[in-house]
Amino acid sequence: MPTPILHKESLIPGKTSKLVLHAPHIAQKAQPGHFVMLRMSPTGERIPLTIADTDAANGTITIVYLVLGKSTALLETLKEGDAIPDVCGPLGHPTHIEKRGTVICVGGGTGSAAMHHIAKGHSRAGNRVVGIIGARGKDLLLFEKELSSFADELLISTDDGSYGHKGLVTDLLRDRLEKDKTVFEVVAVGPVPMMAAVADTTRPFGVKTTVSLNPIMVDGIGMCGACRVSVGGKTKFACVDGPEFDGHEVDFPELRRRLSAYRDQERTSFDSYNGCAHGN
Repeated sequence: MPTPILHKESLIPGKTSKLVLHAPHIAQKAQPGHFVMLRMSPTGERIPLTIADTDAANGTITIVYLVLGKSTALLETLKEGDAIPDVCGPLGHPTHIEKRGTVICVGGGTGSAAMHHIAKGHSRAGNRVVGIIGARGKDLLLFEKELSSFADELLISTDDGSYGHKGLVTDLLRDRLEKDKTVFEVVAVGPVPMMAAVADTTRPFGVKTTVSLNPIMVDGIGMCGACRVSVGGKTKFACVDGPEFDGHEVDFPELRRRLSAYRDQERTSFDSYNGCAHGN
């Protein structure tokens, strides 16, 4: 069924937007860590987006996306009152959350939105939440206000030093782990290089590290095998075995190679769409 868009907000003009969707059946069941699959047309590709927030009482879910290819460019053309043709979910395993103490939640790029839902789940469970978010510059930071509303502490880094710590999120993470021995888990959601760096940072400290993977998916229900990843030397499927895995066991170099496998075709499709959209 078409899923109505109740609210649309541009977070980074032309690049990143937030949608609040009326999806009561998904909102009733969705938990932190779950994702949905979207399709913009009967012949279009399916794309996975992690749920950034839910409101079961009002029957809504929130998603945040980066305009990166043809499908997200089509999604960006929709406005409040329009509907997304296909939204399927909730999919994947939810985040394992239990009250244990202090958890550090690290987000980068649009991953900060997905991390927000996970961090909120830990906060509601009674854990002390330390949030760390980063971006290239202040104007590219996402979900600072939302995380500040419940996180016990929020640390910010920017590559250019325009806001917060000048440097990487891993600088702040390493500093915190050196000073705080009560951290029982680190959760990272964002670009693959960032999640790999987080796992490398936490490994010497022996702190459990969970990463949320978003590889290429076709059906999202484990039938196609497109989302396979290597974890601990074994093949896993992110859509049904994940999307969260032990960051210390993920084969990140292989994941990066798989994510780039169709880059040329994706660029050709995107360029063709942009040419048609602008009458070229």
